[in-house]
Amino acid sequence: MIDYLIVGLGLAGISFCEQLEKNNKTFRVIADSSQTSSVVAGGLYNPVILKRFTLAWQAEEQMKTASAFYAHLERKLGVKLNYELPVYRRFHSVEEQNLWFEASDKKGLDRFLNTSVHANTNVHVDAPFGYGEVRHTGRIDTEKLVSSYKKYLQEKDLVIEETFDYNRLQYTDDRVEYDALSARKIVFAEGFGLKENPFFNYLPLQGSKGEYVFIEAHDLKEDKAIKSSVFIIPQGNNIYRVGANYERHDKTNLPTESAREGLLAKLRTVLKCDFKVVDQVAGVRPTVVDRKPLVGRHPKFKSLHILNGFGSRGVLIGPSAAKQLYMFAEDGQELDSELDIARFTQKYFQQSFS
Repeated sequence: MIDYLIVGLGLAGISFCEQLEKNNKTFRVIADSSQTSSVVAGGLYNPVILKRFTLAWQAEEQMKTASAFYAHLERKLGVKLNYELPVYRRFHSVEEQNLWFEASDKKGLDRFLNTSVHANTNVHVDAPFGYGEVRHTGRIDTEKLVSSYKKYLQEKDLVIEETFDYNRLQYTDDRVEYDALSARKIVFAEGFGLKENPFFNYLPLQGSKGEYVFIEAHDLKEDKAIKSSVFIIPQGNNIYRVGANYERHDKTNLPTESAREGLLAKLRTVLKCDFKVVDQVAGVRPTVVDRKPLVGRHPKFKSLHILNGFGSRGVLIGPSAAKQLYMFAEDGQELDSELDIARFTQKYFQQSFS
């Protein structure tokens, strides 16, 4: 018998694997390639909500945990994952500049918001009111992370590459069995695939499709991420990632022409140089109705656990949420009430008896 069976190998699954290895627990992962959200993610870590100039939920704690987490993974996997990258918020008016100044004086935000307005010096970008700079930001190469971690698990024979079949899972309060595998607990970390999960599909996972286009712009020569109506994120070699949109109806992983044209229309209001589109990607983010993660234990079946609902901030939330779930599952430490799925227990029983 092993300690854990994990379903899914995106940011959630990887984060929990790391908790298990750190604590010398045995595990296996079952994963397919049906969920692309972690792979196509922009990967920016940024503690500030740039629409409202407010600190993101538990941002300081998450930043501290994530920094150590990705540094460890770089050493462990022998790959470069973390690219420090300035994030500049493009101002649309003098009023926005003033709101930025006010926010930068607030406790918590003062660590991350530079109080100076940076004048625009790039003739190929339209930013007459300048920028506000967010400190301690960067980009995680999530595509490389997922592929490198999968290879690491393959070499240790710890991953089964198949679509999980819920009908083949047998469970009691103190163990689960899946074909020849026996484990003390199972953790579902399957992103938007949760919608097909008969044990946790009562949870209000909405899902939001996000698409990015990649452009090649030789004249732009920009080395910071610019946030305007879209993000412009340098990828190196004159390639920039532009996005993302938020689509709540289409739940496929297929890029669309409408999203492409919408992103490019917004880009053209900012960018003043020639460019060409070289790629487009899409994935469905696991977003939740109250914008908080879904972490915890099934209200009835004690061996079934979940780690999900990170939305668009997975690179920051993942390591902290995984740590909380591990301490809850192993040591009985209480989960943060804002991420504990116990907040939806009443919904489960209402659905079960309706």
